Amino acid sequence: MRFTGTWTTAPQPLDEPPFGDCTLRMNVRTSIAGKKLRVRFSNAHGDGPLHIANSNIALREGEMRIDVSSRRMLTFGGEKHVRIAPGALVVSDPVDFDLHALADVAITYYLPGTVDASTGHGGARQTNYISTKGNHALATDLPIARSIDSWFFVTCIEVESSPATRGIVTLGDSLTDANISTPNANCRWPDQLARRLVAAKGSQFGGVMNQGIGGNRILHDNPNAYSGQRRFDRDVIAQPGVTHLIVLLGTNDLRNRRGNASEEANASDMIAGLKQFSERARAAGIKAIIGTLMPYENEIFVPGCWTPARETVRLVVNEWIRGNTAFDSVIDFEQALRDRDNPSRLLPVWDCGDHLHPSDAGYNHMGDCIDLGLFD
Repeated sequence: MRFTGTWTTAPQPLDEPPFGDCTLRMNVRTSIAGKKLRVRFSNAHGDGPLHIANSNIALREGEMRIDVSSRRMLTFGGEKHVRIAPGALVVSDPVDFDLHALADVAITYYLPGTVDASTGHGGARQTNYISTKGNHALATDLPIARSIDSWFFVTCIEVESSPATRGIVTLGDSLTDANISTPNANCRWPDQLARRLVAAKGSQFGGVMNQGIGGNRILHDNPNAYSGQRRFDRDVIAQPGVTHLIVLLGTNDLRNRRGNASEEANASDMIAGLKQFSERARAAGIKAIIGTLMPYENEIFVPGCWTPARETVRLVVNEWIRGNTAFDSVIDFEQALRDRDNPSRLLPVWDCGDHLHPSDAGYNHMGDCIDLGLFD
């Protein structure tokens, strides 16, 4: 069997209160369709084993309710429970499931005992649910103790696919993760790319796997994420069925959010880091595509991060991106979203208001400016 990711998220270290004898329901929007699927769970940042039981997947009916007729139990080597070692992941057994394109699905699973909430994806822009105490994995309406804007432990849904199916990984920071976008609206630019691919090329043409993490950088780690270079093998090459990569990283290298002078980025170091993404992708048989770095002059998210010197570095890197031969293709996100009268700033119509992140319309416009012919 060949599988391609229809939805993914990049695991990162989280610092939430431990879970104790409760059930989680994680809600996601898929991209491509399939008749058979598998689910991945990760304990990438756990210090101890992760025990998951009675996990299942179903189509959603509204925010908290599932379509019971669609529910399928997940097994691992035929067992209904699994223990995941620290730093490891597991893939469920294949299960028959009539998954249509752009489907809203829920993965529900029980966490016996006390579990550290150490591995997940913060800022999911998706409402997920934590139950009252007990095993409620088979509940149609989950008894809710609280909701949370994070995904925990589940990192991928992959569907059986044909050899012609494309697998498109988007490696980025909060601009790819869609920080500040409307929760539950699926306005990330990879979401819009998925919608366009389904509409133009069919329900099984190309799975879109969003591997954006807020604050991510090319060259240096952040407390909430390994650098793009460090996580590349895990978050790009190891994704199921990957054939294409889109890189949009570098803004946080410029902003130097940690204020460490030794981590001040220069153009040559950023370009060398970007070249490594292409080299590693091509060595794995993956087509490498790169996006230009968008402007952020008057950002209010972290005042003082923009300086004329850093703007010069951004322009030099973008000039290299537009003229380089290291990558197979270029997506000019800057050209699509900048203010022509103030080219170091976002055009107000695409700006969420913090002058760094796009609005919902801006994120969708990013998805609209991608030439679908890049994936032919």
